[in-house]
Amino acid sequence: MEYSDSELMALTAKGDDEAYGLLVQRHYQAIYGAALKMLKDKFLAEEITQKVFLQAYRAAGRYEPRAKLRTWLYTILRRLVLNQFRKKEIQSSPLVTENGEDKDIATYQSAMSPLDQLVKQEQMEWIEKIIDDLPPRQRLAVILKSYEDLSYDEIARILGVSIPATKSLLFRARETLRLAFQKWEASGKRID
Repeated sequence: MEYSDSELMALTAKGDDEAYGLLVQRHYQAIYGAALKMLKDKFLAEEITQKVFLQAYRAAGRYEPRAKLRTWLYTILRRLVLNQFRKKEIQSSPLVTENGEDKDIATYQSAMSPLDQLVKQEQMEWIEKIIDDLPPRQRLAVILKSYEDLSYDEIARILGVSIPATKSLLFRARETLRLAFQKWEASGKRID
C-alpha cells in the first residue's frame, strides 16, 4: 500500500521511523538539489538538507497538510538557506562532474563542435554567475521556477509572500538576467 505524504507525516508524528524514512527517500533528492543550486557547496547542501528533514521530523506532530509536503519542506529549506546567507557570504563555484566538467555542458558536448562547446560553456558559466549574484530571495525564486518547475502558488508559499510578490521577484530576476545577457552579447560573448 502506498501512503500519501500526509499519512506518512501522521505516522511519523506517532513515532513511526519507517514512515519517516519513506518521506526522506521520497523528497531527499529534490530538497538536496535545490540546496545545492542555492549554496554551490556539496557538503553545506548536504548539511542543510539534513537539517530540513530533522526539523520536519521534530515538527511532524504540528504538520497540517494545507499545502503539499514538498512545499512545506522547501519553506524550511528557504529559512535555513537565508540564515546561512546571513551568517556568512557563500563563495560560489561552478557545479562540476567528477572529471571537472561543467554538469550542464557535459550532456551537450558530444553533439556540438568544439567552438560551439566553448561558447555554450561560457554561456552556462555566465548564467550561473548572474544567478549567483541575484539577491537570495530572487535566486531561490528562479531556482524553484526554472529548475524545480514549481507553480507561482507553490513558490509564494515557500517564500512566504503573495503570488504578485512572487511574480515581481521573478520579473526583477529575469530583467537582471536579460540586461546582463544583452551586455554579455555586446561584449563579444565573453564573461567579464
